[in-house]
Amino acid sequence: MTRIDEEAVDWAARVADRDFTDWDGFTTWLEADAARSARYDAAVLALAGAERTVAQLPAGTSVVATASQKPGPARPHAGRWLGAAAAAAVIGAIGVTAWQERAKPYAVETRAGEQRVLALADGSSVILAGGSRVMLDRADQRRAIVEAGEALFRVRHDAARPFRVDAGGLALTDIGTVFDVKRAGALTRVAVSEGAVLVDPDGAALRLDAGETVVAEGDRLVEGRVAVSDVGAWHEGRLAYDGAPLGEVAADLSRQLGRRVRVSPAVATRQFQGTLDLPSLRSDPATLGALLDVRVHVDASGWTLEPRE
Repeated sequence: MTRIDEEAVDWAARVADRDFTDWDGFTTWLEADAARSARYDAAVLALAGAERTVAQLPAGTSVVATASQKPGPARPHAGRWLGAAAAAAVIGAIGVTAWQERAKPYAVETRAGEQRVLALADGSSVILAGGSRVMLDRADQRRAIVEAGEALFRVRHDAARPFRVDAGGLALTDIGTVFDVKRAGALTRVAVSEGAVLVDPDGAALRLDAGETVVAEGDRLVEGRVAVSDVGAWHEGRLAYDGAPLGEVAADLSRQLGRRVRVSPAVATRQFQGTLDLPSLRSDPATLGALLDVRVHVDASGWTLEPRE
């Protein structure tokens, strides 16, 4: 089976999921090569027939594809199809078990100012901050990808099936854990409040225990410490910082408050150490100016942090 056929089968399976949302990604894949539309149509029909075939098989039956059972060119007339032999080839190439247990990814997103608690089947949970996005997998709920924003993981430990998280290419494995993962531009920050996390298990294999953090930018890992009570404090309405640039603070406030907070270049790199109380700021943005030593300009489009005159 060619690479295009493999990709077509994957997209056919994903699009068939009633919770599929990645239409932009699907459209981009289709438009990148004129041949993909025909291969996708063929894969949809082949997998539909193959799924019916697999459902009718006795338990324990395996399907094997012969060398001659390879997907051929899609027929040019309406209703293109691959036929029974090609359907068997698709199942044989993927494997019955792999077909039944194939990855079933789905995305969960929050709007700015929103929080959402995701209860997983294994007893773990993920709390999403505002303006965040994670990818989960119905076929393996012990895996997650943090694509944007911030997420607090409360993991039920299982030594036989570690919970794995990817964030910006940084691989994390739980060791019985509550930990926070934040994507801030090119940076990924991990902080642990309970148990431990193994960072980059196939490389640096850095262990983070409660009260420890790491910031990753590319291949560079910088370790640090944090008060355990500050890990995931955004969930309780607090943002705690230890020397964060105001540009990062403004981005966090935008996500957590649900309103646009910009920062003037003149103060964007200024560092802030302290704690911000989100409910107080919602009702009185002037409080933010005193805490950050800036002027807060408020207009219809949001807040702008500017130097004091």
